[in-house]
Amino acid sequence: MTEINETTLNELVSRVLDDLGGALSVPLVRIGDALGLYRTLKAVGPVKADELADASGCAPRYVREWLAAQAASGYVHHERGLFSLTPEQAFVFAEPDSAVNLVGAFDIAAAMVENQPKVQSAFKTGRGVAWGDQAGCMFCAVARLFRPGYINSLVQDWLPALHGVIDRLETGAKVADVGCGHGLSTILLAQAFPNSRFVGYDFHAGSIAAAIAHAQAHGLTNLHFEVGRAQDFDGGDFDLITCFDCLHDMGDPKAAAAHIRKALKKGGVWMVVEPTAGDTLEENINPVGRLYYSASTMICVPTSLAQETGLALGAQAGERRLAEVIRSGGFTHIRRAAQTPLNMVLEAT
Repeated sequence: MTEINETTLNELVSRVLDDLGGALSVPLVRIGDALGLYRTLKAVGPVKADELADASGCAPRYVREWLAAQAASGYVHHERGLFSLTPEQAFVFAEPDSAVNLVGAFDIAAAMVENQPKVQSAFKTGRGVAWGDQAGCMFCAVARLFRPGYINSLVQDWLPALHGVIDRLETGAKVADVGCGHGLSTILLAQAFPNSRFVGYDFHAGSIAAAIAHAQAHGLTNLHFEVGRAQDFDGGDFDLITCFDCLHDMGDPKAAAAHIRKALKKGGVWMVVEPTAGDTLEENINPVGRLYYSASTMICVPTSLAQETGLALGAQAGERRLAEVIRSGGFTHIRRAAQTPLNMVLEAT
């Protein structure tokens, strides 16, 4: 019989218990967000549990238990019978535009669990699970997760890190946002640079419908959205083409790279925003890599395998592998222009 190292075993059990606590927190965080409990607590705290229940219009017994679970998780502050959000807790759970609002990740986790039967079946067949067949509103959850990063980094840091792009955008450039999803990135660009023209492409018709609705709600007239695949979308002569967290999801990113190269005018720039990753598994054994590998198993790889070619780069492909794909399309200069804990920005010309 194999001898068990009790210290090592206890450390593993402790980690698994911690993980289970996080997993079981997923529906509670989503309830707190959906019912406005975090937002209300930020506004009225410190308060007793029954006072939060009254302020939020919820049943006191449920709120008391919810608050106890949140305090045990460290998501809510508790002291002498009063509950509140510290500034840091509010930044994560109650401020939608903060750079580290992570509520969208809990929505993704819920969709991943719902999607398990489809992906589990694909493990045996080797086939994919199409983006449009993902369980729940995966598209909404992904858009919500990446939105804070785009709001806080795209115009302020990422675009200025590209050579000469800001000047073109301010003067008036023609821009394509390929794989735009719900169009949040496209809308931010159009708002920041009213003299430029923008078009967002995505192969998922439902996402394009949502993007059109978002653009109309913002009253923007310098952008439009079209259903189109990265490897054959209409249009050309673009000064800038962007791909936000989508290249690794494509079935044939090499064909996409080649088409994007043809669609750029001479001297044009391709900005590729991808999940932060090292080039080896060892470099990615960390909290961010853990999240991305898990999401990649359930979302990114099945999505790619459901498309033609099915290269399945995965969310932790790394800069070296991504650069190989980009170069295959005819790009000769690639550099990492910027980085955040969750994303890296590559400039290709």
